[in-house]
Amino acid sequence: MEKKFKRTTVTSALPYANGPVHIGHLAGVYIPADIYVRYLRLKKEEVLFIGGSDEHGVPITIRAKKEGITPQDVVDRYHTLIKDSFKEFGISFDVYSRTTSKTHHDFASSFFKKLYEKGEFVEQTSEQYYDEETKSFLADRYITGECPHCHAQGAYGDQCEACGTSLSPTDLINPKSAVSGSKPVMRQTKHWYLPLDKHEAWLRKWILEEHKEWRPNVYGQCKSWLDMGLHPRAVSRDLSWGIPVPVEGAEGKVLYVWFDAPLGYISNTKELLPDTWEKWWKDKDTRLVHFIGKDNIVFHCIVFPAMLKAEGSYILPDNVPSNEFLNLEGDKISTSRNWAVWLHEYLADFPGKQDVLRYVLTANAPETKDNDFTWKDFQARNNNELVAVFGNFVNRSLVLTQKYFAGKVPACNELLEADKHLLEELASAKEKIEKSLNLFKFREAQKEAMILARIGNKYLADTEPWKVAKTDMERVATILNLSLQLVANLAIAFEPFLPFTSEKLREMLNMDGFDWNNLGDANLLVAGQQLQKPALLFEKIEDEQIEAQVQKLLDTKKKNQEENYRANDIRPTVEFTDFEKMDLRVGTVLDCQKVPKADKLLQFTIEDGLDKRTIVSGIAKYYQPEDLIGKQICFMANLAPRKLRGVVSEGMILSAENADGSLSVVTVDRAVKPGSEVK
Repeated sequence: MEKKFKRTTVTSALPYANGPVHIGHLAGVYIPADIYVRYLRLKKEEVLFIGGSDEHGVPITIRAKKEGITPQDVVDRYHTLIKDSFKEFGISFDVYSRTTSKTHHDFASSFFKKLYEKGEFVEQTSEQYYDEETKSFLADRYITGECPHCHAQGAYGDQCEACGTSLSPTDLINPKSAVSGSKPVMRQTKHWYLPLDKHEAWLRKWILEEHKEWRPNVYGQCKSWLDMGLHPRAVSRDLSWGIPVPVEGAEGKVLYVWFDAPLGYISNTKELLPDTWEKWWKDKDTRLVHFIGKDNIVFHCIVFPAMLKAEGSYILPDNVPSNEFLNLEGDKISTSRNWAVWLHEYLADFPGKQDVLRYVLTANAPETKDNDFTWKDFQARNNNELVAVFGNFVNRSLVLTQKYFAGKVPACNELLEADKHLLEELASAKEKIEKSLNLFKFREAQKEAMILARIGNKYLADTEPWKVAKTDMERVATILNLSLQLVANLAIAFEPFLPFTSEKLREMLNMDGFDWNNLGDANLLVAGQQLQKPALLFEKIEDEQIEAQVQKLLDTKKKNQEENYRANDIRPTVEFTDFEKMDLRVGTVLDCQKVPKADKLLQFTIEDGLDKRTIVSGIAKYYQPEDLIGKQICFMANLAPRKLRGVVSEGMILSAENADGSLSVVTVDRAVKPGSEVK
């Protein structure tokens, strides 16, 4: 039997304060969370919505160094920008604080200390890269070098952004410090680790047996991690920017950002409610729900629960409705490439149209798979749905009431079959929308709400009150009364999705407020009630506005291409004897398939003239495996073997990088014998 809770704590992933927020953040986390919270408030349930900025970690120090300012300057700038953007879009946090606050620093320190004193950490010594010039250990992002997979220069110690492969600093060829440019050395350093392996048994039971209702993407990712086996995870690192590790002998070490950031949910609650915060985090009658993107699933479903369980007094999340990613015009949103629609820029370009973006992002919500935002679809949904359906029905109902009844709600008289059908549809709407909202299916719920507007349009088209007015004003009164009652219901149904629009409707209808329990009621407005002068809820978006946005993206792509070409200038001259060391040959692709759990990698089986060999290449984004079978491609035959995702790769496929970053495999223009040398 499903447990009934007295209250709900809702958190949304803390955005990282080293840049503004974009539509991917809004679609993936903040609009779904806001819809759910507004829905619970409409139902008069006790709910708390917690947000805040994540302000520690290496990327912030990198930006600060690049701009010649302090990390605090960076987070102050972006915390304010992010907070203001959320407010403008109606994301209705009860508190939006930050992880640089004194409350958070004190809380995170005390949380660590309690686990430390309980013996919940293990100490381990490991070797890490050290910059002898700056006399500091280097975080993964502070180490750059040549990618061992695609051989792009400037790969980071945690990932190559050219081919997308995850890396360790020791994987890099010719690593160097991004701080001083010097070659780093390996030195021993001590850190504290959370032994996730110790928590594996109860996590497996709690997730895999007790939470089968979680979204398949969440459940599946957790199962994959658990099946691979959990390992201890460092909770401290060598860095100057962050919360100092509060134990003796930890000078120069701070709490790892993954450990400190989720504690921000609790510290922000404590900041808002210093005397009653514990009931939102420790009371068994409180339901905890995390809204996140798919890149945060492991942290919120495995790591953070392990932290809370280790402490011993906190509740665990009841659900974690994670979304997939939103792409932009067919390409992955990228902050580093400026390939994004930034919220503060949207507000400047489309003033007063916050609800349009909320509607489109919900309609395209990446709930079960990655989805795509295009400006043409944005325009079409605004013009064909919000303007032509929702706005049209509301405007016709109010304008006709103004025309025939001086803007007063007319009385409802005898009902005909069409009226009864309308009331039946209205009465069933609440259950349909509510069912979807309870299952976190917000795209489906908004669609059900829009069906009400479609029903209203059809009702007016079928009953034609403008024609009936010539002979039967009592009938017109009934038609418009029911139409206005439906408009009032739309104000309630859309409040979680389009709060600014619902507020306009409430004012035009002179409604006192909204109550979810009234949804489906055909007596929300009283006969004789004076309405305000009707105003358009939405306006058409013209082609010129869309073309300007598309052009902005094209300009961004062109700039990226130019920078990419500059970054790939011809490298320093090498001697012919160095070139001779490379053994480049032609091979025939016998088989090609995707590497499991690696979105970027393809596994080739190649006939090389002597035998068959396996080569792994990061080109899965640009080719379907079956399209490569039978092709003759060029490869480096004498590259030292490397293991990638458990597969030993015996060479390297040669690819040409296009200006847009896409890769094209190097082939021959006519058939040659496998194993032929490339000269």
